[in-house]
Amino acid sequence: QVQLVESGGGLVQAGGSLRLSCAASGRTVSNYAMGWFRQAPGKEREFVAAVSWGRTITYYADSVKGRFTISRDNAKNTAHLQMNSLKPEDTAVYYCAATRATTRAWAPTATLTDAYDVWGQGTQVTVSS
Repeated sequence: QVQLVESGGGLVQAGGSLRLSCAASGRTVSNYAMGWFRQAPGKEREFVAAVSWGRTITYYADSVKGRFTISRDNAKNTAHLQMNSLKPEDTAVYYCAATRATTRAWAPTATLTDAYDVWGQGTQVTVSS
């Protein structure tokens, strides 16, 4: 069974950067698609970014496109989210997620929470103005 643990969150000023990490344990996730979602207080969990197991396909929410970059290191069983030019509206708990679904099955639904069956506990990101 796969467990995911996020790290790297914190408090940063607007315009700053943070790099979130997602460490997987229990088994390799080299054949899992990985995603990042976020949830702000009083709001639904929303898609941020996702990457296929082979790193050939990436998706980004329009709100983060050009500022955030998702990456993964299959040898280290980790995924990362580099967040630059942070804005106060990026404040949220950020969750790492994974799915063993094939790329063909995952791709059309990659932005949906239901596409993922393994979730981390989340890491808080707070951006001050």
